[in-house]
Amino acid sequence: MDGFEKQLQSVFPPAEIGRRAFVMTSLIAGFTLATTRVEAQAIATDSNGLEAGEVKVGTADGEMPAYRAMPASGGPFPVVLVVQEIFGVHEHIKDVCRRFAKLGYFAVAPELYARQASAAELGTLDGARAAMGRVPDGQVMADLDATAAYAKASGKANAEKLGITGFCWGGRVVWQYAEHNPGLKAGVAWYGILTGPTTGNRPNHPLDNVKDLKAPVLGLYGAADQSIPVETVDRMRDACKAAGKSCELVVYPDTPHGFHADYRPSYRPEQAKDGWNRAIAWFKEHGVA
Repeated sequence: MDGFEKQLQSVFPPAEIGRRAFVMTSLIAGFTLATTRVEAQAIATDSNGLEAGEVKVGTADGEMPAYRAMPASGGPFPVVLVVQEIFGVHEHIKDVCRRFAKLGYFAVAPELYARQASAAELGTLDGARAAMGRVPDGQVMADLDATAAYAKASGKANAEKLGITGFCWGGRVVWQYAEHNPGLKAGVAWYGILTGPTTGNRPNHPLDNVKDLKAPVLGLYGAADQSIPVETVDRMRDACKAAGKSCELVVYPDTPHGFHADYRPSYRPEQAKDGWNRAIAWFKEHGVA
């Protein structure tokens, strides 16, 4: 057994996460079918000068599909884990990876629903929501650890410069991963929920564990987000301050949920651009560059 396999065994404690078959063995092609019409303003980032495409990330119970993008030459590159919306790793998330790669990053987006949902199920809003409820938080943390280990083992990534960003469901995951991984340098959470009802698979939320934050987090939110009251963002800001944690929470006025999702009507280009610039600056400020 080599060192990488031992690392994966420590990442996936058998008592906590049982062996599962992978339902998805490859990524969604194109945009999610949950969007009946892809908006004309959807950004398309080319792969010129990049090495980009689908890869497999080794886990303790099989291979998880992921999308990876990085510069075609040079390295090692700082790492950004890109965490999907509830719709899985579709074209928008892949494009975000290419945007990071154009800036000199090793960006990788693992399909974190691969054990619990098919691509067809993620093609509807109801199906994606059902899949989300079946994915245990502990499994997600372990899969992200495995993805970071994959980046390190590639020889093309500087795993000491590790960042994470995510959108919607992935925004919540960013906060949780910052509470989980002491090796993380920084996180950027786009409109991720901070508190709410709990379940067996979601036993707590980011606001419950602020004291455990191990990396600085930038949170980007919209004041007109119907799913995330501004009051909870204010509570998170106050909790971070009380715990002595390095967090910055930005709330854009009159801005809905999903304002970075350029393929959907919720897209707000001005806020999305400002948030992106803040994210890149945040990573540079905190050692992910």
